[in-house]
Order: sequence, then C-alpha cells, then structure tokens
Amino acid sequence: MPGSEHDIRAAGLRVTAQRVAVLDVLRSERNHHRADEVSTLVGQRLGVVSGKAVYDALNALVDAGLARRIAPSGGAALFEARSGDNHHHLVCRVCGATVDVDCVVGAAPCLQASDDKGYALDEAEVTFWGVCPDCRTNPSEN
Repeated sequence: MPGSEHDIRAAGLRVTAQRVAVLDVLRSERNHHRADEVSTLVGQRLGVVSGKAVYDALNALVDAGLARRIAPSGGAALFEARSGDNHHHLVCRVCGATVDVDCVVGAAPCLQASDDKGYALDEAEVTFWGVCPDCRTNPSEN
C-alpha cells in the first residue's frame, strides 16, 4: 500500500515533513480532528511545528483531495483523511462526537436536488444530528 509520501507526490504536491505528518495523523487516528488537535498530534511526532505550517498542510491536502474538511453547523471545521467517497456524518448535539456514515445509495450524488440550477452536481453532503449512545446512557456526565 502506498504511503503518505507517495500519495502526496502523486497528488502533485511537494513532499514536506509537515504534510507527511498531517496526513499520517489523519490516516492513523481515523477520526475527525479540529486543526488545533492535528497541530498538537503533529507536534508530538515532529517536535516544534508552527500552527501555520499545519494549517497550510491541511489546506494543501484538502485542495489535493487527500483530506476532507467538514464544518458542522455551530462548530469548528473538522478534518479527516476519508475523502472522495461521498460519505456523510453523524454529529452528537451534546458532546460533538462526529462519526462517518456511508451514503445510503452508495453512488455520488446519493441525493438529487429538486432543481440543480444548471450546476454539474458531483457530491451531496448530509449531516445527521442527534445524541450519541454515550451521552444517551450517561446524560449527567455531559
């Protein structure tokens, strides 16, 4: 399986330690992280790294299609390595936990706009909101 360096190069980007570390963090954590969380995790791997370098790496990886930025309403942008497959998200209204959910139809776009206004649609983004099992089980802890 090709590694992060290979994928970054294949996407036409220059390989830097920050880009490799950011992509490795996004891939290894299999989670949705705020930029400041990515910065902390990258810092643990590389030592001193500026927040700007991490933000720049995140933006470059998103632009190249190697990462995805989602912005749940009322919250900070989140970043993940899973991109290009038209999956959606479940977000807990209590703790903010965010998890992936596959598209119910499985083909992009899985939803059709009633009027596409002439756009060439290639993706539909859906965010499901509710309360996660942990928050439902232990409401007093939240």
